[in-house]
Amino acid sequence: MTPAKLAAVVLSAAHAVFAARGLDASLLPDSATVERPRSPEHGDYASNLALQVAKKAGVNPRDLATDLAAELAKTPGITSAEIAGPGFINIRLDAAAAGELARTIVTAGPCYGETGKLAGLKINLEFVSANPTGPVHIGGVRWAAVGDAMARLLKATGADVTKEYYFNDAGSQIDRFARSLLAASRGEEAPEDGYAGDYITDIAARVKAEHPAADDVESFRVHGVELMFAEIRQSLADFGVDFDVYFNEKDLHDKGELDSALKRLSDQGNVFERDGALWVRTSEYGDDKDRVIRKSDGDWTYFAADCAYYLDKRERGFDKVVIMLGADHHGYVGRLKAMVSCFGDDPAQTLEVLIGQMVNLVRDGQPMKMSKRAGTIITLEDMVEAIGVDASRYALARYSSHSNIDLDIELWTRAKNENPLYRVQYVAARTASIARNAADLGLSRGEDFDPALLSHPKEHELLKALGDYPEVVATAAAFREPHRVATYLEELAPAFHRFYDSCRVLPMGDEPFTELNRARLWLTDATRTVIANGLGLLGVSAPERM
Repeated sequence: MTPAKLAAVVLSAAHAVFAARGLDASLLPDSATVERPRSPEHGDYASNLALQVAKKAGVNPRDLATDLAAELAKTPGITSAEIAGPGFINIRLDAAAAGELARTIVTAGPCYGETGKLAGLKINLEFVSANPTGPVHIGGVRWAAVGDAMARLLKATGADVTKEYYFNDAGSQIDRFARSLLAASRGEEAPEDGYAGDYITDIAARVKAEHPAADDVESFRVHGVELMFAEIRQSLADFGVDFDVYFNEKDLHDKGELDSALKRLSDQGNVFERDGALWVRTSEYGDDKDRVIRKSDGDWTYFAADCAYYLDKRERGFDKVVIMLGADHHGYVGRLKAMVSCFGDDPAQTLEVLIGQMVNLVRDGQPMKMSKRAGTIITLEDMVEAIGVDASRYALARYSSHSNIDLDIELWTRAKNENPLYRVQYVAARTASIARNAADLGLSRGEDFDPALLSHPKEHELLKALGDYPEVVATAAAFREPHRVATYLEELAPAFHRFYDSCRVLPMGDEPFTELNRARLWLTDATRTVIANGLGLLGVSAPERM
């Protein structure tokens, strides 16, 4: 019995109790929840439903809990339902009901943990969006790992997610990039406000090789940006991150979408003129000041592109726009929310802005400060070269994005238990090894097993840990916190080892293959399924050998 099924049983029992007492069933929630008690001695699961609804129903919570426990005790698979405190109910399952979870997991396979909690919600998730003026730096790498994991989580909970990269191919940064390339092609020093690094020399040489006539800023702008962005896309693809949409800022200008955004804001009464410029009344919606959308010389501001881009997403049918920004963008949150309000939308419903903190790579106790290629930053390629794709993705997604992190290169390349990823992947490899060993012995878990045989305390402990997975996924998606999945996997791994150390899965020597061995093979396969599914949400492999 999964926690979700048990929660449904609790709610059904509550409806029966309300009917028997003549209480108003509309006071009951649409869904109930069950949780694992802190102490296993208190039972397998606990419910506070009686406490939750008793006051509204005008009854004593402990009396209501007593009736609810009596009703639950009638349910096959529940061995006891006991009252605790002012009205908590502690529930114990029999071995068969608990062990049935192994079948549920193995049968569901890659789908185990998926829910429809966000079904019908169309989300545009924008992340990384590094300007095509250089390689993806380590801050962007963090959002690549976290953003891609976020998309996987949201899809696993039923949302329709589009991953989008905003390709900033307009503005002063692109001008400086083009002038830097031109200078490099002529063997000159980079402009004072330009970009430096070996990559500038490399791209300038490629532009000249592919376009020998290129000898002006515009030529290097067009061809240089094209080559730089091709590199960015390839490095992200090698990192396991692909986007559904690559959106060019230039298109907003070419298609007249900035004018459309200005008209929409004007129609809402939120545009005014001052000193020859056009302003948006964002201060009326919580921004610290009003924002210029069009300067007195007729040029558009960056804020104008923000407005047009948001409107474009909404007109493409997205219910929610999620934007992931770096640590230096805190000031954008208020203005973006105010902008959404100026369009007549509710930012609490249609916009989320997530801010990620800094990452440092540490070697020999000291932060790495210099890229081999970029010259001034640590890049995606630097990190992958140092610790690999799997370790990079796991390490970056493992921590809350609200915290700064220092990633120790020696730790994340170590094939020992100190390495969190090694601990988790080792379980994936060990469970695969058990299946191979069984096959070598001519043994199979078969099509069926007796779940009641999984009665050992360590089997029960592992089953309860496996049962937590769907709720972990749903919570991680709801709070936009992929690190919850990593935390769960690191707690599941030792639960499996405790089971494996206490419960022999395969017979030894001339021992016969029993139905208990078969049941434990189901439990082992269920564990591998959950480990693989969880790692998959983080974009990390579940190896069969290590």
